[in-house]
Amino acid sequence: MSTEYDVIVVGARCAGSATAMLLARMGYRVLVVDKATFPSDTVSTHILHPPGVAALTRWGLIDRLAATGCPPLTSYSFDFGPFRIAGSPRSDDGVYDALCPRRTVLDYLLVEAAVAAGAELRERFSVDDLLVEDGRVAGVRGHGAGGKAVTERARVVVGADGRHSLVAKAVQAPRYHEAQTIAVAYYAYWSGLPAEGFEAYVRPPRAFGVAPTHDDLTMVTVNWPRAEFTVNRGDVEGTCLKAFELVPEFAERIRSATRETRYVGTGDLPNFFSKPYGPGWALVGDAGQHKDPITAQGISDAFRDAEVLVAALDETFSGRRGYDEAMSQYQVTRDERALPMFEFTCDLARLQPPPPEMQQLLAAVATSQEAMDGFVSVVAGTLPVPEFFGPENTARIMSGATSATLG
Repeated sequence: MSTEYDVIVVGARCAGSATAMLLARMGYRVLVVDKATFPSDTVSTHILHPPGVAALTRWGLIDRLAATGCPPLTSYSFDFGPFRIAGSPRSDDGVYDALCPRRTVLDYLLVEAAVAAGAELRERFSVDDLLVEDGRVAGVRGHGAGGKAVTERARVVVGADGRHSLVAKAVQAPRYHEAQTIAVAYYAYWSGLPAEGFEAYVRPPRAFGVAPTHDDLTMVTVNWPRAEFTVNRGDVEGTCLKAFELVPEFAERIRSATRETRYVGTGDLPNFFSKPYGPGWALVGDAGQHKDPITAQGISDAFRDAEVLVAALDETFSGRRGYDEAMSQYQVTRDERALPMFEFTCDLARLQPPPPEMQQLLAAVATSQEAMDGFVSVVAGTLPVPEFFGPENTARIMSGATSATLG
């Protein structure tokens, strides 16, 4: 009996479990491995924008997540100081709400779904190297908790192992659109801090976000420039509290709340795209493209890219398209969808006051509910960045603000 798999997925969190589940549902033989055991936590923004929620809905998993008590986020607000932009995003495939699930809950749900679909899961498994034959990746070498070395073979090895992907390093996947770490992000969970939706407060060079999550807790995340990482690393709590004081009304709210966990975060947040495929290998999720978490796109991107990758692999395995043709289209599709948000995110992550023209535009947006819903939809991933910030739309927003002022 052959021990070869169709696909070995390295990494079993959002991108990896989604990929494994979708492939297994198509009948492919899938092995998914991870160093961790599940349920377990990982550093994350947690936010599932409507496109991510829509993916869970398509996959038949949203009711399971809803049953865990994860509250929906029905609105977004962005407080810039002189003005506030607040609204509700456009839908994605009929889904309007976002979610902020704990990763202990979401990742476990996805792992269970992958196993239920027929994927084989190996926890506490470390990949040591890739098996390469005739210039093509043909499997993995690794070991489980007991230390016994094993070799597993596959038609394709998928790296879903994060921004420091072993798979990407082993195949020397070229990077492009690179921008080194711009900002730092830390977060903690608070009780007694009610929030109905996603709240963001921007006070350059600081920003912080608030969203309700499981167990009647609220996640609060704080961002500051990477250049200040070393000097503030020794007092993360004090740095966060000083950021809250920049918004007195929020500082008053959080003083009456209780921090239930320590601050967790990192100053290691590189921004890049990697070529996501080669002979016998592919990358998905943060392994293939990673950006600053200030717009919280990571999980939604992982789900989207998993669907596109799985479609490409299915075309290859079924013989409908050649491997290079199908995977090249995967890269093109991923990049076309992700690059505008990548650039928008990097701009926000710099935590600098926007140029005068952008300040005028954002102030104009705040005068129109339609425009505010549009801006919110950009961050939520349901309105393309170029469509909202295109000349025709921005001229319409500015004209509307002028008319409102004159009226």
